[in-house]
Parts: sequence; C-alpha cells; structure tokens
Amino acid sequence: MLNEFLSYLQARGKSHGTITAYYQDVSLYLKWCHETFGEQPALLYRANVLEYISYMRNIRGYTPKTVNHHLSSLRSYNEWLIEIGRQTEAVVLKNDFMKIQLQYASPSTISKKDVETFRQRLLESGSKRDYAIVTLFAYSGIRRSECAALKVEHVDLRAREIRVIGKGDKQRLVYINDKIVYALREYLKERNSDSPFFFVSRQSEKLTASRINQIFNRYSDVITPKSLRHFFCSLALESGYSIHEVANQAGHSNVQTTLIYANPTAQAMKDKANKL
Repeated sequence: MLNEFLSYLQARGKSHGTITAYYQDVSLYLKWCHETFGEQPALLYRANVLEYISYMRNIRGYTPKTVNHHLSSLRSYNEWLIEIGRQTEAVVLKNDFMKIQLQYASPSTISKKDVETFRQRLLESGSKRDYAIVTLFAYSGIRRSECAALKVEHVDLRAREIRVIGKGDKQRLVYINDKIVYALREYLKERNSDSPFFFVSRQSEKLTASRINQIFNRYSDVITPKSLRHFFCSLALESGYSIHEVANQAGHSNVQTTLIYANPTAQAMKDKANKL
C-alpha cells in the first residue's frame, strides 16, 4: 500500500527528499501500530494518531519540530486515503501541530577563518572536486541536494552564474564569485566524464547527498554542508546583501526562513555585547 502512496506523491510533484521523508515517517507510524496493537491498520484512526503524538513527545522525546514533521507526513497519507476512497474523514488536525518558538537569534557557529582553513585543507588534499564542492557551498548558499543535482549545462562560468533546481523543482539563478569560478574551472580541467551531472565520481555519474556528507566528514567534525549554508547567509548580510537578496540566493520562498539562518556570527554578537 505504501508503494501506491509513493506514486501519489510523485504524481503531485513532490521532491525526492520529501517523498523519502514521508515514506520513512509513515513506515515508522505503521511499525509503531504493529508493535502496539499487533497489526497495521488499513486506515488512520483519530485515537491512534493522538496516542502516537503522546508516544513521540513523551517516550521518544522528539522536539516539536520533529513531531510536526511526522504529522505532516501522516496528514498527507490521510489525504491520500481520502482521495482514493478508503477513508472519509481527516484525522490529523491543524491543532495537533505543536507551536514552535522561532529562534531568530541563530548566529553562525563557524567563522570565515574556520571556513578558509577548511578550504585550504581540501586544497592540500589534492582533490580538486572536493575543493570545488566545499567552495561552492561556502560562497553560494546552495543546498546539498541542489549540489548533487547540478548539471554541466547549468553552470556558466563566464557569466558567473549557475541555474539551480531547488525544492519543488523551482529554478533560480545563483550568482557566484571568483573563488567559486576558479575552483570549478580547475575541477573541470581534470573531470573526465560524459555524465550530464557536474560532480561525478569514479563509481557513479552523479554524487549522492550521502557521498557529499562523507567528503565533509573526512575533513571535519564540525563543518557540514548545512553549516556552510548558514555561514553564507550570515556573511552575505554582513557584506551588504539585503535580506531579499539572500533569500533569493539561498532559495528561501519566505524571508522569515532567511531571518532564522542569517544572523551575525557568535563572535560578532559577543563583541557587540561588550560595547553595551
């Protein structure tokens, strides 16, 4: 039955990441039902959903954000059951979702010196591909999934821009600096592949998101694709970008999301605090 649900999500144009997350969340719910009731119910029941919420909060200790993530998946599953006629009522309600206090003061945890030291480490490793990937993350605000899906035809080094396919297959132009242009150009000199994807490996014509994580883990226990995206947003604002320009570069559909990521570094906030 879950395979039918996956087809439903694909037909609605959901991204691969969203489909995977929904599948995993619904699978966990059905597993919990089997362990709790001895079977996997064919429908969603309001009483079961309420018990599952209590289980996530009190037994698993999930954060409100994680609970809401699981509920979003179940709500989509509920909508599918209604659409195909197996269920007649919605059992995942709006007031089930937990309120989240947004953290607007979310300073970047890494400094520019940290980033440049990390880039130098990659440069000295001899891997021009890995150096290009890290440089792209640090100075473009690109997402990990977007980096993996980047194609050769999307990169225009002369114009200093790349066309990115973001969440929901939305396209945007990302403008790149000289550091990125140099790193990508040097990588292309040794890239020997007919793959349409920009970043490749010896084993595959396309780097996966998990493989990108492995590259970062090999050289740092602290710096990740997400932390570099966060770093970029903070640095861009400090360098004179407007909040809307950062939102456009990072692919945020809502500037409120940009406000969460784009804040001064921790050290900058400490320096300001000392001036009070």
